[in-house]
Amino acid sequence: MVKKQHQQQVYDSHTHLNDDVFYDDVPAFIDRAAHYGVTEMNIVGSNKVLNARALKLGHQYSQLHPIIGWHPEDIAGWNDETKKELQQQLLDPLVVGIGEIGLDYYNDEHSPHQRQQEIFAEQLEWARELKLPVSIHCRDALADTYEILRNAHVDEFGGVMHSFNGSAEWAEKFMNLGMMISFSGVVSFKNATEVHEAALAVPLEKMMVETDAPYLTPLPYRGKQNEPGFTKFTVDAIAQLKQLDAGKVAYKTFENARQLFLENEERGL
Repeated sequence: MVKKQHQQQVYDSHTHLNDDVFYDDVPAFIDRAAHYGVTEMNIVGSNKVLNARALKLGHQYSQLHPIIGWHPEDIAGWNDETKKELQQQLLDPLVVGIGEIGLDYYNDEHSPHQRQQEIFAEQLEWARELKLPVSIHCRDALADTYEILRNAHVDEFGGVMHSFNGSAEWAEKFMNLGMMISFSGVVSFKNATEVHEAALAVPLEKMMVETDAPYLTPLPYRGKQNEPGFTKFTVDAIAQLKQLDAGKVAYKTFENARQLFLENEERGL
């Protein structure tokens, strides 16, 4: 067994150990993550199957924290039955957030914009009622996502823009709503100029890190399957961009994620 490295703890604020590629071998990926100092992870759902798996993993492993919700690309599966089931699952005390929810206009043939917006807004209402933070998916829909979050008064319950890929100006707008900004492995890509500028503009006090594994693998492993342990390389990339010590970036992003998701004392069921 590889000896665990001695380094600052890292919190992967958005990963998918509930995905098929990980689900049958979760303990091995938890061990590999620990080797890189990644000791806490949010396991994020998006539909009936992945929500159930996120909850199951949260009950099996204390370092895995379920976030459940309904993804805009899965709205074909949204009906009275799945809606009622999700509402019940959100009452589980281990649930630390609602997500990933939001808007995706990239490939929307089967996901009409109006329907996406309605389901997004409804889940934001639940977040306010339950005092749960939200994990926001936004692809090619920055303006509409911003307006819906603003109208929902997201500052009352908080949340994070997951795998942020907008400009520094958009990052500022979302931070002004009270949102945290999370960066994935994309921030390590040499040609991701806009994301680099956003990372430079976001202060550590408003920042989180993530893998979105199995997607968006950071350098030096780009092109291979991502995994939670590789959050370390996102931390390293941000530290290099901002000319900061990697330990400082790891510490502050860990504390930010813990404060938003694990120390939510306002929640009242």
